[in-house]
Amino acid sequence: MKKIVILGGRGIGMIAASVAQDLGNYEVLGFLNDFVDKGDAVGVYKKHEVIGNTKDVERFLQYDDVNFFIGYIGMKNEREIFDKITSLNIPRSRFETLIHPTAIIPKGYCKIGNGVLISPLVQLSPDTTIEDNCILLPNSFLGHDSTMKRFSHITANSVVGGNVTLGLGSHVGTNATIREDVTIGDFAIVGSGSVVLNDVPSNSIYVGNPARLLRQK
Repeated sequence: MKKIVILGGRGIGMIAASVAQDLGNYEVLGFLNDFVDKGDAVGVYKKHEVIGNTKDVERFLQYDDVNFFIGYIGMKNEREIFDKITSLNIPRSRFETLIHPTAIIPKGYCKIGNGVLISPLVQLSPDTTIEDNCILLPNSFLGHDSTMKRFSHITANSVVGGNVTLGLGSHVGTNATIREDVTIGDFAIVGSGSVVLNDVPSNSIYVGNPARLLRQK
């Protein structure tokens, strides 16, 4: 059994824990959480113990048989969270990639980084690139020749077309659609249900159909 520590809590952290359980070859040692006390539990039905906070990463790095998954999605402070992740100095080789068995991934046609979560029923097209610490939530789709930069997220039921680039720390909301040949800038947010027809600048929030600028962050 592979041993894994999850940084996060309810939501993405629990999705990662459930995928790890479905894979059948992981032991989730517990969660590191900066807002829940050590010894308390994360989860409603299936519970996982909080075994420390992010300061304890250094302690667990001393164990060669323990790897990590970061279950963070920031909606208001993406840059801050990214800087926090970087400051932990976790070697990329220690990030565990979790791919649910129901995901559709063309074998040999995609490049998937470390610390990636690919949830149930996700589908990738050929020649897609997913960099480290990206998250794809259930039933999302990534089109051919598209790239997810590090720490970018595609949430449930979203469709990303071909030749699209999702910038560092960018976020595509639930049920959003990104047409082909579009670039989503670093730390930008596409709102739920939005239809994106043109490039989205970095550090901006776009919403609607067609998507328009809501505000700069």
